[in-house]
Amino acid sequence: MKSNDAVNALAALAQDSRLSVFRLLVHHAPDGLTAGLIAERLELPAPTLSFHLKTLAQAGLVSTKQEGRFVRYRAQIEAVNALINFLTDDCCAGHPELCALKAEE
Repeated sequence: MKSNDAVNALAALAQDSRLSVFRLLVHHAPDGLTAGLIAERLELPAPTLSFHLKTLAQAGLVSTKQEGRFVRYRAQIEAVNALINFLTDDCCAGHPELCALKAEE
């Protein structure tokens, strides 16, 4: 992952509604959800949700698939893993075992 791609992904996630949308899609991976279900579960108006989904898609964090008259949105888990790897690439001076992710307490 390039630095510019990481900045775009982090910027896309740096907003409360977009972060909520993304976390919901991660929860429903790999199947994803339609825009209507996302709007319903997060209580977001359709135009607002559309704006947020477009931002997440442009950052490569969400993909879309047309299913008849509906669009299904899916979290791009590979993109998130690439972002995490980019952020932790030089973790702990070359000793990644010291940087192991810990469960929240």
